[in-house]
Amino acid sequence: MSFASPWWLLGSVVVVALVAGYLVLLRRRRRDIVRFTNLELLNSVAPKRPGWYRHVPAAALIAALAVLTIALAGPQAEAKVPRNRATVVLVIDVSLSMQATDVAPNRLAAAQAAAKTFADQLTPGINLGLVSFAGTAAVLVSPTTDRESVKRAVDGLKLAESTATGEAIFAAMQSIDSFSRSVATTDAEGPPPARIVLMSDGKQTVPGPDGENDPRGSFTAARKAAGAKIPVSTISFGTAYGTIDIEGGRTRVAVDDASMKEIADLSAGQFFTAATEDELKQVYADLSEQIGYEVRRVDRSRPWLAGGALLLVAGLGTGLALGRRLP
Repeated sequence: MSFASPWWLLGSVVVVALVAGYLVLLRRRRRDIVRFTNLELLNSVAPKRPGWYRHVPAAALIAALAVLTIALAGPQAEAKVPRNRATVVLVIDVSLSMQATDVAPNRLAAAQAAAKTFADQLTPGINLGLVSFAGTAAVLVSPTTDRESVKRAVDGLKLAESTATGEAIFAAMQSIDSFSRSVATTDAEGPPPARIVLMSDGKQTVPGPDGENDPRGSFTAARKAAGAKIPVSTISFGTAYGTIDIEGGRTRVAVDDASMKEIADLSAGQFFTAATEDELKQVYADLSEQIGYEVRRVDRSRPWLAGGALLLVAGLGTGLALGRRLP
């Protein structure tokens, strides 16, 4: 716990002084009573006082002052709070390898189900966009808080040939830039922070299987994203034994963890793997938690104010009830 105005804690000196003063007063009263040597006279002039509970009013009032002093100091603590401004673009691979059935019922269907769950899990203040890619990339939904439009677009994903991972990242960055420019004209705080979430099951094939460092390649795009402060969190989805049927032949379509990890590292993002629909949903759940919430120092003075007020009422109430006066 920290304090917004810690100098108010100097009020604790007053609390300590009151405690000391109360103890001195009790000792003085005890000393004055002892001076009466005639017990019959003592009983007549000093009738029996209540027991220990006569100290309750004073203790409650002193405690109230201590608690209210802490409240005035503005206690703060770390807490997770929903983000009210951020942009996320979900990028989904729809290359032919996504028809592999190593993930039931197939990679694409599992990816669609997980993506829709991700959209539902994001906090309302997050603007979510959608990009699909195979041989080319297409912005299907510009960043928006309308989750239904994103889920409808996810349901409409269709398979196509090739895998242009670099083009997908560039398309997502362009979508973020366009949205940020539109927001900057109406939001005094400027464009919100952005992130790309890229899910793919295979190696880049456009502009070539070894063209990651090509001007339009995935590694080049990742470096550009890092320069724009847009981390790319990658999800390598599928297994090493996935296969698909192409022109009557069986083709192996193993996931490419190495390339996906490199994209995440180059862009200052995070790398995840998922081999089942449940694992993919868990990855998305972790990402939605990270993206949708942030840790901030929030004010925690209300409980202290409430406690101080209750102690104050208790002190005044018991004081009047016991002696029809304040302590």
